[in-house]
Amino acid sequence: MTVSHKLIVVAVVCGAVVAGVVVGLLLVAPSGSDPAASSTGAPTPPPVSSRPVPVDPDVAAVEVVGKAIAAAIVNHDATAFGKLTCVQQSSADLAELGRKWAAAGKVTATVPDPPVVSGDSATVTVHVEGVGGQKDTPFPLKKHDGKWCVP
Repeated sequence: MTVSHKLIVVAVVCGAVVAGVVVGLLLVAPSGSDPAASSTGAPTPPPVSSRPVPVDPDVAAVEVVGKAIAAAIVNHDATAFGKLTCVQQSSADLAELGRKWAAAGKVTATVPDPPVVSGDSATVTVHVEGVGGQKDTPFPLKKHDGKWCVP
């Protein structure tokens, strides 16, 4: 393989990684939102992972959903979590979830490991730490109408 061929391969791989990140951000950002906009009471963003960005688009998309789940937990935002489910949740169920999260107090949540994807099913584990201890919770996901969601 010549040097020019190696450079082309490196460029293609880098382009695929950048495209995966952009697609992941587009899947999570609500329509009409300005990702660069900030406000005083802005929710806390999830911690940035030091793991390399996955090349498989499904793995990347599932990891983005996992990080959105972690952010919803940290921010006690049951409405945001409800947007990640395949089936619309009732207002009462989301309110109850919000109360439980608020009662837990300040927590941190991360996605410590890459998700496991098998066809149209996946699992992403969210690690939560708070005053009451720590817990790893596996969230099952499924691909529904081309979008990954919590069943």
